[in-house]
Amino acid sequence: MAEKVVLAYSGGLDTSIIIPWLKENYGYEVIAMVADVGQGEELEPLREKAIKSGAAKIYIEDVKEEFVRDFVFPMLKAGAVYENKYLLGTSVARPLIAKKLVEIAEKEGAVAVAHGATGKGNDQVRFELTVKALNPDLKIIAPWREWEIKSREDAIDYAEKRGIPVPVTKSRPYSMDRNLWHLSHEGGILEDPAVEPPEDVLLLTSPPEKAPDQPEYVEIEFVKGEPVAVNGEKLSPVELIFKLNELGGKHGIGIADMVENRLVGMKSRGVYETPGGTILTFAHRELESLTLDRQTMHFKQMVALKYAELIYDGLWFTPLREALAAFVEKTQETVTGKVKLKLYKGNIYPAGITSPYSLYVKDLATFGEDNLYNQKDAEGFINLFGLPLKVRAMTQKPYKK
Repeated sequence: MAEKVVLAYSGGLDTSIIIPWLKENYGYEVIAMVADVGQGEELEPLREKAIKSGAAKIYIEDVKEEFVRDFVFPMLKAGAVYENKYLLGTSVARPLIAKKLVEIAEKEGAVAVAHGATGKGNDQVRFELTVKALNPDLKIIAPWREWEIKSREDAIDYAEKRGIPVPVTKSRPYSMDRNLWHLSHEGGILEDPAVEPPEDVLLLTSPPEKAPDQPEYVEIEFVKGEPVAVNGEKLSPVELIFKLNELGGKHGIGIADMVENRLVGMKSRGVYETPGGTILTFAHRELESLTLDRQTMHFKQMVALKYAELIYDGLWFTPLREALAAFVEKTQETVTGKVKLKLYKGNIYPAGITSPYSLYVKDLATFGEDNLYNQKDAEGFINLFGLPLKVRAMTQKPYKK
């Protein structure tokens, strides 16, 4: 009986041709695994497609709730954004997909797992680090690092020779990754950072110039850092993101065009659509501005940078990420309240914040008369706070009395 390998399968170009390639080159029985992280498409047809491509079996796992609850919301609460733009949509889904890959491999008694990530990208690292962290005994096969196929055009030819239909053509060779949180676009004309992305690249989000001419207000309610309602309507985590994706996409929110630093050492250009995620990230940051003290907020900003780097680098299942998550959870105890935003042609504007844990005291902040703050106290504070500067100046040049 042939040994088994479990393939992270999407039905796209790469994973479609990997099934026959694994059988031809390794003699394995191939079991396909699809993780439904909110791709926004009908996944059931993949069952027939995988079998026709040569898979012995296919699992289609609905992990949307787990994706949002255990991965997206912790990332949102951390404020993790990579290089000021990327909301980590692809990055944060990979550890969950790899986790499911390991679970199915253990259930099936497989000796190996396989993925369709290229040898130039970040995803190979994210998949494989997760597998190593959860089951180091599993062999990992990455066909893009082994086979003779050198380009997407070669891959299309390989598929056509074996009668495998693929959803990519040589005229639209974009590499796309979609889940509940975002949609990414790479490849093709986008590989030239001097070229503006063609309008047809965008699939979730209206170009801002075509967005409605009237602004729209939205109110988001948070409890301990997690969004729970939109415009007063309580929603499940998945429903909430679906709703904000629709709203943000309508108003041209969440388009990020960036040249980023890949983990493997090169720069790459990507266009990301994250409409709902951009709204939530903005709203969460606004609420924290009202509920976190200065020292906690500033330290959390440093944590957010490291947290984003860990997610991007595939280091989700690590002691450091878990330790930082514990810190983040502590900071979120008072991040409860409502944030009102105005959406207009690709922009988000604050329109009001309220919280039972607000640290804003009007009587302290007012420019008018108050009974809480004695302005004369500021003189002594400035003298002490500025003492090191005064001493340095005194010691570096003759002091004139």
